[in-house]
Amino acid sequence: MKNDFNHIESVYWVFTQLCNDECDHCYNLSGPRGARIPTEECLAIIDNLPGQMDRLILSGGEPLADRKKLYAILERLQEVYGGSPTQIMLQTNGDLLNEERLDALIERGVTRFDIASIDRYHKKAGEHLDRLAKLFESRGVNGDDKDPLVDKATYLHGHPLSWGYWGATEDMWLGGNWARGRAMEKDIWKRDPEHNFCAILSGARNFLGGHDDIPMEVSIQLWKINPCCPGTRYPMGDARREKVADVLARVAEHPVFQKLNEGDPWRMGEHLGISEAAARARTRELENICLYCDDFFREHMQTFNPDTFVELPVVSK
Repeated sequence: MKNDFNHIESVYWVFTQLCNDECDHCYNLSGPRGARIPTEECLAIIDNLPGQMDRLILSGGEPLADRKKLYAILERLQEVYGGSPTQIMLQTNGDLLNEERLDALIERGVTRFDIASIDRYHKKAGEHLDRLAKLFESRGVNGDDKDPLVDKATYLHGHPLSWGYWGATEDMWLGGNWARGRAMEKDIWKRDPEHNFCAILSGARNFLGGHDDIPMEVSIQLWKINPCCPGTRYPMGDARREKVADVLARVAEHPVFQKLNEGDPWRMGEHLGISEAAARARTRELENICLYCDDFFREHMQTFNPDTFVELPVVSK
């Protein structure tokens, strides 16, 4: 595990939950009425990001649905990180992308585009892939690396401009984190108590570092600093007023977050006398590892840094 958190390999930041679509599977309830924070708060968050990042992934919601804010964020990022090796990546459903906007994004420093909508849940369900391929080709954006760039050996190298695509599947992105938001409302979350989303990229494993197989990645949902994309029931800190590095240094001393960093949520209660067997039994009752994590945090973590704890909305079964 690292002890200097001013260099993080990957930060995943959902800066808006505004979206032009309203997918049944959306874990953060993005849509036309999705939650937003002011541009000024977004700029404050940039000032609190680590001094060195290998990559920053901007996501939503749909970033291009909150275009003015997106451009302001990219311009501030150029001021702060311009000339550094930080790669700026954009996740978008592609619906609102056109020549003018693609030019504006490239001009403002985006070097990787991921079309995260090629599945049956998004309204276009991949039918615009040919249009997007021609659009990217017209601007010299290379499409050889189609898959998400999750391998540490490749995600920062290769083409100066690239794009790829992916979508939600039952095996991957409809994993543990889909026991959230609209998927809970629509009752399509994954009932599999053996599925450990915590152990893969976008889960909590390696958010504090120490593992070589996947990038060290921290998630920020609007302003909430989380060890994973689904987010723990209470965030670790508030990126609007705390340095992300300071928050990570604080939680690195806590046995719960140490176990999450190992991708082993069933052992995060051992210091409290909660055995792995008991944790797995409770997970079988709840049918999902993220729901067990929620349950554990509610019971045992309410007093940890209470000033920044804002409980995530939970939809009953």
